[in-house]
Amino acid sequence: MQLQESFSLAISTIKGSKLRSTLTLLGISVGVFSIIGVMSSLGVLQNAIESSLSELGSNTFQIQKFDVVEFGPPDLNKRNRKNITFEDGEEFIERMKFAKSIALESWFGQKQIVNGKKSTNPNISITGEMPEGFITNNFNLETGRIFTNDELRYSNNVTVIGKQVIDKLFPFEDPIGKEIKIEGIKYKVIGTLKSKGGLFGGNQDNIALIPLTTGLNQFGSERSLNIMVQTESRETYDEAIEYAKSLMRIIREVPFDAEDDFVIFSNETMIKEFNDLTFIIKIGVLGISCIALLAAGIGIMNIMLVSVTERTKEIGIRKAIGATKKHVLTQFLTESVIFSQIGGVIGIIGGTILGNIVSVIMGVPLLMPWDTTTSILQIPYLNLTPLGMNILAIVFCSFIGILFGVYPAWKAANLDPIEALRYE
Repeated sequence: MQLQESFSLAISTIKGSKLRSTLTLLGISVGVFSIIGVMSSLGVLQNAIESSLSELGSNTFQIQKFDVVEFGPPDLNKRNRKNITFEDGEEFIERMKFAKSIALESWFGQKQIVNGKKSTNPNISITGEMPEGFITNNFNLETGRIFTNDELRYSNNVTVIGKQVIDKLFPFEDPIGKEIKIEGIKYKVIGTLKSKGGLFGGNQDNIALIPLTTGLNQFGSERSLNIMVQTESRETYDEAIEYAKSLMRIIREVPFDAEDDFVIFSNETMIKEFNDLTFIIKIGVLGISCIALLAAGIGIMNIMLVSVTERTKEIGIRKAIGATKKHVLTQFLTESVIFSQIGGVIGIIGGTILGNIVSVIMGVPLLMPWDTTTSILQIPYLNLTPLGMNILAIVFCSFIGILFGVYPAWKAANLDPIEALRYE
């Protein structure tokens, strides 16, 4: 009964000071909304990356000249690294152990592809591959075939195209055997790829694969190549990376006391880099939201002080008929907590809606508020799911209610009943 009465009184307080209450509830709601909304959105994005990131095949790593993602100002030492040449790649292929498949590749930028009067946007990634690159890059054929080692050796003008290219140039016909032009050079379509979908606002189906040697001849050979390695098994994966690192240092004649002049990355390292970046964002949002909640807490204290003043005579009557300091203190603390939790619930609902809007946009399963399996924030000794984050938000709102409700509650509990009854 005490809790029900306190809840009713809290609602009456909100209704009695609509503008002040709305601004305070808004402050709490925005703080919680920021935490839940941003954490959920980043959690959705993280899950989308982890589930759809298939740039490389299983048990595969890649060696290249530069980092995949680089934060901060450019590192001039890295900019001056030597290219990984075709000769480096060939020597690596000959000497590498623990490998099931090894391929060299190079990306020649984004181009426009033409078929008669039809043309794509100038955003089609032209990629030079070896036949083994289809395995290491997890490219799966839809129709046709991949190019052969002979076509690689003789730099034939053949290509395997992605779904977006097909939709633009061959919407109502089979592209196999047809000719397309890339920067004025004719290529014969010999295969099509299964769709891989979008990632980071881009589209992995905007692609045309050509033999690596053909691309080097057409677009220039003065460039650094990537080396992709698929290991024999997961058990040899780590050993293969260490061996590849040592072998590359030997091939590139890196002094024993110098850093590597190349990088090795995999799906796992890309996911880790993304998680490290989002972790910084999450902590920043968490800090800003906590400041917003503290500011809202001051608003709660203000409302509760006004409530104590307005209900001074009521407090005097309660004390006169037997209410103790503890009863009054509990009543006002409960009201303060309920007040903050109402704002918290509104923020949770809004944040969950935002997270699910992102889910719909990303095309991944919705994040339910009671989900206990999906991680949206990992901090030392704590792995928070949507349910855990929501519970933490409610607990923190309760803490805010108690922290900023203590003084008004203490002031109410210590009112002199005689003076309170005389208050007008």
